[in-house]
Amino acid sequence: MKNSMRRPAAVIVAAAIFCLLPLGAALAQDKAASLDDLLRQVEQGRVNDQREFREREQRFINARNAQRSMLQRAVRERTAEENRSTQLEDTFGENEIRTSELSAALDRRLGSLKELFGILQQVSGETMALLDNSLTSIQFPDRGEFLGALATKMGTSSELASIEEIERLWYELQREMTEQGRVVRFSTTVLNTNGEAEEREVVRVGVFNVVSDGKYLQYSPKTGNLTELGRQPQQARFTDSAEDLSDKHDGQVVFGLDPTSGQILSLLLRSPTFADRVKMGGIVGYIIMALGVVALLIAFERLLVLTLTANKVNRQLKSDELSDNNPLGRVLLASQKYRDADLETLELKLGEAILKETPALTRALMFLKIIAVVAPLLGLLGTVTGMIKTFQIITLYGTGDPTLMAGGISQALVTTVQGLSVAIPTVLLHTLVTGRSKKITHVLQEQSAGIVAERSEAQHAQSA
Repeated sequence: MKNSMRRPAAVIVAAAIFCLLPLGAALAQDKAASLDDLLRQVEQGRVNDQREFREREQRFINARNAQRSMLQRAVRERTAEENRSTQLEDTFGENEIRTSELSAALDRRLGSLKELFGILQQVSGETMALLDNSLTSIQFPDRGEFLGALATKMGTSSELASIEEIERLWYELQREMTEQGRVVRFSTTVLNTNGEAEEREVVRVGVFNVVSDGKYLQYSPKTGNLTELGRQPQQARFTDSAEDLSDKHDGQVVFGLDPTSGQILSLLLRSPTFADRVKMGGIVGYIIMALGVVALLIAFERLLVLTLTANKVNRQLKSDELSDNNPLGRVLLASQKYRDADLETLELKLGEAILKETPALTRALMFLKIIAVVAPLLGLLGTVTGMIKTFQIITLYGTGDPTLMAGGISQALVTTVQGLSVAIPTVLLHTLVTGRSKKITHVLQEQSAGIVAERSEAQHAQSA
């Protein structure tokens, strides 16, 4: 309650102080001024205020008059522009009528030439597209500009083709047909596989291929560059023919021609090599290839050893002198060692001698057989893991992009091929090596049985 009463009083005091401030200030400025002077000052101030009010009013009046003048000028300009627009529209209409009349007159005068110029436009455009992609553009690079300008010119109805332009079009067509059947040798700039520009002598075979230094080159119509293929054909008959064509300056040369003007050769850049295919198989593929190498080494070692052993056994069969450098000789030496033993003991000793020779003859054959069995199973394992990877990719990314699934499918197929490629020759080699081993063992058993039979016949003869 006290606060509410004190607040108006404070406001009144503050207003009084605020009102007395100018008076106090005036008194402070001129303490000696009288009331008459104050009255004159007030009167003088009122006169000054009225003069300022009149000046301000006059400025407003002048500004209003200026805006009225501007408005009137704008109205006059608008009226003039409207009149000018009407006049231009009339002129435009008359020009359209005149243009239609002139176009009709031009059509009547052109007659069949109009159709000819239309054909010129079409032929110019088609020829420009043909020559831009042609290998002959390496030698004649400025034909596209002329043909493009001629096609544009024929597209307008205001210009006609000159005789020189028509003759040049015919000349370019004839030159292109002539160059298609020629083998030309010339020097130009070639980008090597490192992207470096080199000045080389190249050989252009019609509009199909360009070779240099025994390598196929590729032409890019967009950039106009002649680049060396990053990967040359793997077949030697193609690379050899390219070398022959680069080296031979006359006569006939057998050449591997790409009729698609380099498209098939460019696909070679994307075709996987043998190393790429092995890499597609992943870890399983590397294991299969390692087993295949081991199988080949074992098979070749067994073939070499058994062949040498078989030769020694054959020589022992033809010789009366016993030698211990071959299994048959060692078995026969065992029979000589036990010549005085009874028949049963001799048979057992010969069997023992043959059993001693058998491990050396059948060594590693079982491991070779295991590789032949395990290789296709590993291929099947790679197939399953590859398909699992494919289905995981389908789950994550769907089937919209087939390239994402290519890795898993490639692994599945490549491991299958690798497993079969290792298993099939391994089975054949195992059969061959086993056959040679059994043949030697059969000779040993045959000779042993013969010795036993001779001893038995001798004992029966003595007893009789």
